[in-house]
Amino acid sequence: MQYGARNRMRARVTSVKQGDIMSLVKFEVTVPVQMASVLTTESLEEMALKEGDEVELLIKAIHVLPVKP
Repeated sequence: MQYGARNRMRARVTSVKQGDIMSLVKFEVTVPVQMASVLTTESLEEMALKEGDEVELLIKAIHVLPVKP
């Protein structure tokens, strides 16, 4: 699958806060910094993201797109 985002980094899911419509997922990247992504709960459930998962973050404009390999 091709993505429009060009900036990528590996990260680990540190927390998941699930809501009815939107969910907040926080990540820790290899550089000591934290990032967060707000995504639909449907997307969260489809990817089955949970704390400790290793993901790749695709960054485009103001969006952080988690991709589970």
